[in-house]
Amino acid sequence: METSLSTRSFIARPTHPLHYSGIQVRLDGVPSHHLPLLLTAYQHKFGRDLEAMSCHLVDNVAIGWDQLGTDLLDDAPPALIAALTGGEQWPSRTLNLITPNGAPPVRMTVTEYTADAQDMQWGYILHREGIEVVSLLHEDLGPLVDWSTDPRTVFSDDPEHWSSLEPAPVIQAVRSAAPQNAPVAVPATASPQRTAAHR
Repeated sequence: METSLSTRSFIARPTHPLHYSGIQVRLDGVPSHHLPLLLTAYQHKFGRDLEAMSCHLVDNVAIGWDQLGTDLLDDAPPALIAALTGGEQWPSRTLNLITPNGAPPVRMTVTEYTADAQDMQWGYILHREGIEVVSLLHEDLGPLVDWSTDPRTVFSDDPEHWSSLEPAPVIQAVRSAAPQNAPVAVPATASPQRTAAHR
């Protein structure tokens, strides 16, 4: 899985058709890093329980995430984990900040109103139908990646390719036999009933 260490992102719950509330993730925010972890976590670690996954990733974080790690792949088939990580492991880490005056650090909440000021580059909104991937350098909305998408599907990290009016940009679909217990790849679709809001 490729990484881009300085790429800032957030993971959020939808709060209204065009609104969300989420938490910052400081590192590795590109789709090629986050989507395999999020899809696998939903399909295996959380047993397709979106509420439990949203609580873990959004609600129960005191300040923010430093990075998402391979602990999100728990309970996935070993062949799938190996395909995604090449055998490497790294933990998810939350931020542990110390303020200059000793006051408790503020939770790094992100909404559609604050994402620009917080210099977010990517957003991952956990809808019932799938993950809305928002390239915040270009739009305020993004296409949906269906929860049943094979986590080994390779998506583009080019922000310009993620349009709310087009399907999610797949670079390489999964063509080999799926690992045991892994879902069949499902094409990602454009966001339904959404109007693009260009920046």
